Amino acid sequence: MLQALIFDVDGTLADTEQVHREAFNAAFKEMGMDWHWDEDLYTELLNVSGGKERIRHYWEMKQPDMLDVGGTAIQDTIDHLHNLKTAAYENAVNDGAVALRPGVLRLMDAALAQGLLLAIATTTSPVNIAALLRHAIGPAWRHNFAAIEDASSAPLKKPNPQVYQQMLDVLKLPPQACLAFEDSANGLQAAVAAGLPTIITPTRYTKHHDFKAALRVLPDLGKVDVPQLRQWHEAWLKAQT
Repeated sequence: MLQALIFDVDGTLADTEQVHREAFNAAFKEMGMDWHWDEDLYTELLNVSGGKERIRHYWEMKQPDMLDVGGTAIQDTIDHLHNLKTAAYENAVNDGAVALRPGVLRLMDAALAQGLLLAIATTTSPVNIAALLRHAIGPAWRHNFAAIEDASSAPLKKPNPQVYQQMLDVLKLPPQACLAFEDSANGLQAAVAAGLPTIITPTRYTKHHDFKAALRVLPDLGKVDVPQLRQWHEAWLKAQT
């Protein structure tokens, strides 16, 4: 029986990647760097989960022979860039640059009303989650979620299943009692590796990904209701036996 819905954040709850990209570029500019991530480049970089990891990956692409003589200088710079980027992203969200994707809030409200648990399993930072959901839902947004696992509690980024495995431990539920919601191949791989049936709602940055392992691939959640989720979940359970 379906008992919980577990949501990724970036790209799934809201189409945030354009704003994230602009925030990265704002951080590079503030640091006086000549880096600029256009849409095509950022689409490629999204194959690397985690903002700090993405910065390091790009840096290593540009300077494959770079050496960190002091041992911490590169990581300190990455940390500072990421802090600047996070501040720029939070300001943009507070200014109304991001909204929840179609159907998300309605489906969450209906799920809660019908006794399902809601949870978040993401590799983004707690600050990013709070900025988005505080603006979209209100100051008491945290009360809607039974549990949240994020970059601070699950350091191994998707496609590693750590964040979902930890979420299942916190919820004290088997994966067969849950549905995951993702937008990317990395997210799908992480959820499936944890045993979770997964619904995908791609964005323009992820529409080219391989989603063959998904339970359903939908343009968004605008036409989805809880009875339909239960039906899909029940059919998936029967197929497993």
